[in-house]
Amino acid sequence: MNSSVQPDRRAWHRPLGGDDNDYASLKRLWHAVWSRKWAVLLVVLVITGLTALSVMRMTPEYTAVASLKIEARNTPLITFQQTPDGATAGREYLETQLGLLRSRAVAERVVRDLNLTEHPEFDPRQAEAPLFNPSGWWSQVSGLLGFAAEETEQSSLTEAQILDSATRRFMASTRAWTEGRGQLVYLSVTMADRLTAAMAANGLADQYINSQLEARVDSSMTAATWMNSRLTELRDQLQASESRLQAYLDAEGLVDMNGVATISATELSATSDRMIDARRARAEAESQYRQVQNMQSQGWERMASVPAVLSNGLVQQFKTEVARARAQVEDLSRRYGDRHPSMQSARSDLQAATDSLRGQVEQVVASIERTYQLAVANENAIRASFDTNKEQIQSIGRKEYRVRELQREVDSNRALYETFMTRLGETTATSDLAATNATIVDRALPPTAPSAPNLSLFLAGALALSLLLGVGMAIALDVLNNTFKSADDVESNLNLPVMGIVPRVAKRHKEEVAHFFQNNADRRFCEAIRTIRTNFSLAHASHAQQMLVITSTAPGEGKSSVAANLAFAMGQLEKVLLIDADLRRPSLAKNFRFPAGTPGLANLIIGTAKVEECIQSVGNVDMLPAGTVPPNPLELLASPRFLKILEMARARYDRIIIDSPPSQAVSDAALLSTSADSVIYVIKSESTSIPQAHKGIGQMLQKGAPIAGVVLNQVDVKKLRKTQGYNGYYDHYGYSDLPDAPGAPSESGARTTTT
Repeated sequence: MNSSVQPDRRAWHRPLGGDDNDYASLKRLWHAVWSRKWAVLLVVLVITGLTALSVMRMTPEYTAVASLKIEARNTPLITFQQTPDGATAGREYLETQLGLLRSRAVAERVVRDLNLTEHPEFDPRQAEAPLFNPSGWWSQVSGLLGFAAEETEQSSLTEAQILDSATRRFMASTRAWTEGRGQLVYLSVTMADRLTAAMAANGLADQYINSQLEARVDSSMTAATWMNSRLTELRDQLQASESRLQAYLDAEGLVDMNGVATISATELSATSDRMIDARRARAEAESQYRQVQNMQSQGWERMASVPAVLSNGLVQQFKTEVARARAQVEDLSRRYGDRHPSMQSARSDLQAATDSLRGQVEQVVASIERTYQLAVANENAIRASFDTNKEQIQSIGRKEYRVRELQREVDSNRALYETFMTRLGETTATSDLAATNATIVDRALPPTAPSAPNLSLFLAGALALSLLLGVGMAIALDVLNNTFKSADDVESNLNLPVMGIVPRVAKRHKEEVAHFFQNNADRRFCEAIRTIRTNFSLAHASHAQQMLVITSTAPGEGKSSVAANLAFAMGQLEKVLLIDADLRRPSLAKNFRFPAGTPGLANLIIGTAKVEECIQSVGNVDMLPAGTVPPNPLELLASPRFLKILEMARARYDRIIIDSPPSQAVSDAALLSTSADSVIYVIKSESTSIPQAHKGIGQMLQKGAPIAGVVLNQVDVKKLRKTQGYNGYYDHYGYSDLPDAPGAPSESGARTTTT
């Protein structure tokens, strides 16, 4: 879309390779983060501060550590473990002991011994209510509704529940581990009470040893007594499990689950095969039956020709006799008359043969129907049998699962009972009891320093996560900023040439921005306006573009400032008229401080003022302000009087610049563009939405507007050069080498807010 007089600016900075392009992208990301560095820093400080506050509010926890030595020994008298064999067996034995140390049984012993069910850390009745507690809220609501007593009774905890809760919490605070391949085992308990933590660690070691010593009694008689009582219990358990198994078998009427399941599966398979055969036989019988049915209405002679009937031997024989009798009748008919005895005898034989054939055909047809009915009945019966067997197998499968479960219980109790019987004999035969293979090496001492929370670790994690979150938010905001930031964005999204780039000016100069070119206040700004003038003039050098409309997408994008400064720039070379056609929010009279009540375009259209009264001269530019704001601006701009005013202006001036309302705010811009020779569309950098600009330009193009190009206004040149990473791009427009005039606004100032 670039004209011959407007060089492709991308050629000045196009990357030479992929590495340069990646470098530019990384540099842009860096500047996107750096431009929001204070927001990122605020996120880091807030998250890190909240983390530090939360960590400091945490209750410090202390970890007490005790160590034991556990050795693998030969098979003891009262034990169920196999004799360890070698390093592998010893390691497996040690892992087993670690599991016993972490078991619920040992933990429950410690809880009972230290009375931890009344300790504040383990007693659920003394636990602090969580910040988010719906059940507590419901209790309060229930009290208001009048059934608080019932709710309190339901929410009360039994001793078993309290013990279970304390045991689970204690197990969560304990840890057992080994270091290397040695036999030392370390036990740790983490609690807020350092003294109780040491007592719990030592109690855990003691209770583990006590649990081991329970299997090693002081004497053979004591062991035998204990094992006898235990053997009685095991015998009762075995009998109870066997009784449950037998009761279930009797209740379900089962004898041999494996045999029943196997026979049923075989029968189901055989039934399935029979059903396939029956389905095939039914299909064959149905085919013959359908053939006979289709021919039944056509008489028995047609049925005799059906393959299923014709294949019958008697039918074939009778058909042969009929053919023979018919041949004899035909032969005698050539020699005798109809009343001749031989002729009558032959006809009688033919009738008899025909009757026999007909009778046989009817018998065959009836047989085919019976065969079809039997095949259907047989198939239905086999299918019903198949469904019944399938349901029986499924039912047996469910019963088999229950039987196996009960059988496993019986086998387990029987194995345990037999093992105790064996060990009882060994215990009775000897009085030598082996000592425990676990000894305490170091008892736990009350820790002096807390083990948690680790403030430095929490702060480091919070700092890293908050920094990552802040950087991600900055990059996301930059990616989601769907606005025009450079000339490349304009050309790639709108397919329109960029006539020029106007640098940003300080907010404090918004009242004087319309006079910048006239007063030569900012040489960068003035050079940008000259660039727009030059690009516009050279782009249309072959044909005059006398009337120029300047519009934008929405208010506040600086179109009026661009129109005024461009009028002064063109006024140096031509006779120029600047018309403020924004009859809804006029700005020309305000920017150039015309007296209140100065007549303008609206008065001229209505006819309440003359041309000489409306046109004001400012420097080398004649200006036609909006005048009195009318209630119907669109009707005035669409009136024939306005077109006559434009024709008069064409006759008097070399160039007419019309400051139009925004294209998205009202439809005035589309109307004015139909009378213009060219339209310049002003876009505010990092403010105008790309979809909105697409919509505005698309609507004007649908009306036939001759859009010449785009002016990118209020560009932060310094920031754009850094983020784009292109050196010399904006030097092409003369923004970097020209120094600011005295009193001119700087690039780092706030953006201009003008209409």
